[in-house]
Amino acid sequence: MPKVSMTVNGKPVSGEVEGRTLLVQFLRETLGLTGTHVGCDTSQCGACTVHVGGKSVKSCTTFALDCDGAEVATIEGMANADGSLGTIQQAFQDHHGLQCGFCTPGMVMSAAALLKENPKPTEAEVRHYLEGNICRCTGYHNIVKAILAASGQDISAIAAE
Repeated sequence: MPKVSMTVNGKPVSGEVEGRTLLVQFLRETLGLTGTHVGCDTSQCGACTVHVGGKSVKSCTTFALDCDGAEVATIEGMANADGSLGTIQQAFQDHHGLQCGFCTPGMVMSAAALLKENPKPTEAEVRHYLEGNICRCTGYHNIVKAILAASGQDISAIAAE
């Protein structure tokens, strides 16, 4: 079997994989990083979103071998060095941007990618960016508030739902 090597959350990792092994399988089954969720297996829900080379990707349709040599970031890498919640994670908690939590890792990873490319997005820009992520619980309002709060913006003007 081929060997794949990459840096995941700042640490070098490697393992043997079949050519058809998906990145999400490598992360969850080989590395034990189960924060990345599999919701649909068709790249529709976004629960499996991770960053590869600084870009947001759906790991349920990305082959592990295609990430050989890449820098990969998962939800586990979003926490602060001391283990406390990172800024975006804390905003999700503070603004009730999660309910069942299944979509949350993908939402946080998508939010991080958005805020990297657009540090002060509008509410409309956040909603548009999240079109590839599905939440079945919260109705998105508090997720959007959390992302805007994580960007340091005043969210008092956003009407309560």
